[in-house]
Amino acid sequence: MVKLYRLKNTFKNYDWGSPELIPEFLGLPADGSKPWAEMWMGNHSGACSALNAQDEYTELRKAADTELSFLFKLLAADKPLSIQAHPNKEQAQEGFLKEERSGAALNDPCRNYTGSNHKPEILCAISPFTIMAGFKTPLEIKSSLEPFLSIPDIKDIFLILIRALEEKKLSGFFSALSCLSEEQTQRISFFIRENESAGAVLPPEKNDLQRELMRKFSDSYPDDPAVISPLFLNLFTLEPGQGIFIPAGALHSYIKGFGIELMANSDNVLRGGLTRKHKDMDELKKILNYSPYMPEIITPPSSSRYFCYPFPISEISLSMLCAGQRGTEHGAREKFPAEGPAICLVTEGRLHISGEEGIDAVFRKGESFFIWQDRRQLFYDGNFSLYMANGT
Repeated sequence: MVKLYRLKNTFKNYDWGSPELIPEFLGLPADGSKPWAEMWMGNHSGACSALNAQDEYTELRKAADTELSFLFKLLAADKPLSIQAHPNKEQAQEGFLKEERSGAALNDPCRNYTGSNHKPEILCAISPFTIMAGFKTPLEIKSSLEPFLSIPDIKDIFLILIRALEEKKLSGFFSALSCLSEEQTQRISFFIRENESAGAVLPPEKNDLQRELMRKFSDSYPDDPAVISPLFLNLFTLEPGQGIFIPAGALHSYIKGFGIELMANSDNVLRGGLTRKHKDMDELKKILNYSPYMPEIITPPSSSRYFCYPFPISEISLSMLCAGQRGTEHGAREKFPAEGPAICLVTEGRLHISGEEGIDAVFRKGESFFIWQDRRQLFYDGNFSLYMANGT
């Protein structure tokens, strides 16, 4: 039996969110008084979606007879998110058990682990999305740091970082960076903020964006060594439709943009910079992967009507489906490719879903729905695009 439900979702108003992007996407009024950072779709205990059945709403986790393996989000970043990494499953289990034994409450802001699951992430851009993710190679980092040796006021600091990089590679470099004193970090921030020549000492590739971000970071977090993160993390921008996979242990920060995010159903985060929230650098250094890593950017073929992003994780998957101007002719009726449980978010146009048991529903841009599917079939037509999250 196929069951299809319209969803009512919950929102997160983190301070890095955009006041306009999510309201505009959903067709809601935006008064600019608060940031809209995320819309959560799923049955996560922190913000569970509700199913609309016969004009009555029931929490998804109560209606579905299984816990979803994924959490699906609409994400709008107007300011950088914290630099962070997520544990693998073994690290999450060990860390959660340790903190449970300590007696710390689950809502304690100093907790790192609120559950025992890992949190691999998939991000796909709806509009251009700028990201920092993964360590550059030691050679690339060294070439980015060396020009600062010509600046007398901060030469001694960059000499410490370069020597640590040469002696102990990425782990040594990150440890030395995290151990910089407040005075040393403020000297770096002062130079970046106050000297137009700061841009001149940056390497030529991505010079303008690196300089812009370092100045913003120095203004907001002058005592944070992560102000120089554009020098050691890969910096790139996803175009609409492009997606990346962020594995466990990969240091990253979502800088600015609008997109969708799919992750395992977890909220385990180890923060390492660009935040006023709790940071546990010792724990972060334990779970980091110190191998250079540049996420592969996945671009769907322009002719694709249906595309499943080939990410290396079996328990969750993200697909794109479109019809009309980008695919089939308007009015064509085809089998819907979902095998539940699945959550779908329409990002453009108008979608018509029909099927057995009297299923006949229309969804428009910004609307989402949950499919609980057994052996029967659903069909679609219309002029639309959507993203679909599946879990095992």
